[in-house]
Amino acid sequence: MSAPAVSRHETNTVVVGAGQAGLATSYWLSQRGVEHRILEQRPALGGAWQDRWDSFYLNTPNFSVSLPGKAYDGPEPDGFIARDATIDFFRRYARDIHAPVELDTTVTRIAPADAGFTLETDRGTWAARNVVLASGAFQRPRTPPAAVGLSPEVLQLHSHDYRNPAQLPQGAVLVVGTGQSGGQITEDLLDAGRAVHLSVSSCPEAPRRYRGQDIFHWIVEVNVHGPEYGINALQVDGLPSPAGRFMCNPLLSGNDGGHSVHLRELGRRGVRLHGRFEGIDDGVLVFTDDLAERLALVEAGFGQRLGRLSDAYIKAAGIDAPAADVPEEDHWLPAEPGARLDLKAEGITSIIWCTGYALDFSMLDLPLLDEWNYPRHTKGVTEHPGLYAVGLPWLTRHISATLVGAGPDAEYVTGHLAARR
Repeated sequence: MSAPAVSRHETNTVVVGAGQAGLATSYWLSQRGVEHRILEQRPALGGAWQDRWDSFYLNTPNFSVSLPGKAYDGPEPDGFIARDATIDFFRRYARDIHAPVELDTTVTRIAPADAGFTLETDRGTWAARNVVLASGAFQRPRTPPAAVGLSPEVLQLHSHDYRNPAQLPQGAVLVVGTGQSGGQITEDLLDAGRAVHLSVSSCPEAPRRYRGQDIFHWIVEVNVHGPEYGINALQVDGLPSPAGRFMCNPLLSGNDGGHSVHLRELGRRGVRLHGRFEGIDDGVLVFTDDLAERLALVEAGFGQRLGRLSDAYIKAAGIDAPAADVPEEDHWLPAEPGARLDLKAEGITSIIWCTGYALDFSMLDLPLLDEWNYPRHTKGVTEHPGLYAVGLPWLTRHISATLVGAGPDAEYVTGHLAARR
């Protein structure tokens, strides 16, 4: 009996991923008259925003909800939109630009071929002259190796799979990590009346508003216009090390009209704070015994980097902005920081790992990745002709993985791609 026929398709360019970067790429490819298809592994449009919890609000203000040809024009530029509204925005945008998306199609292998590339998927094979990697920054949920040593009686979820407190069994909850997900999920659990323990990482706190504007306004300004004034720290060439591409984002929330998240305030509300998670010792969780120093580091981080860059930009650009508010000194510390935690004794039945994501380009059958599994490239143009990347953290600058940052990178990449014809 002969083997079943494998469907084969051809197009000039395949875009892998239909999130914000993939849709922005599709817009520019259409503008340049380049035939293409977008292969999206999810059964529905909406990108990684579909993996956020029920109470999630976008952390960046509405003025940044912008993709090529679709700038925000609503009445609340400094407001924030909920998860489902964010998903709807992407679905409407894909419809408006007539994005040629193939849903429920997972790319399993990308290999070089004589005329470009062969892409194997779970729904057949594609041949393309060009490929654009647009699978985003949230590819593979990452958890510490020690997690496998925990009792199976404790429910473990990555933030990727957390949806709401009712999803968890009765009992206290340990949240590990204080990036944006960790801080916001802790607040979600508190609002539901759950007892929460929180393992503190090194992600910096930040004011939601700074010198008269949402802090993201200044971040965008320094990204886009900083180089005009010699301020290049938020450009990829200004990173002290390639590892800096994976540094934490500021601890902020878009909920309740947008607000800062302060760890000491969470502690005063009843959250039991611990140092960074280190591992497991005879069934007991171990944390660094440096909570006081860690909280001070978290609170100082904004002033040492983003605050300083914002101030330098405001001064260099001659912007008339109000002076920065001086934060009140806060020396609160828990009575018992606790470097060790017995889950059973504390009634902890769930752990939520807010420990970020790892890049996953395992489908690439090409020697193209550096030691951080990041494609080697220049402004999104990789070392292999016809292969491009968009939407990655610090692709060209700090905001490259955001809505407002994906479009300009996609415009540059598609210009290079179109010129190959």
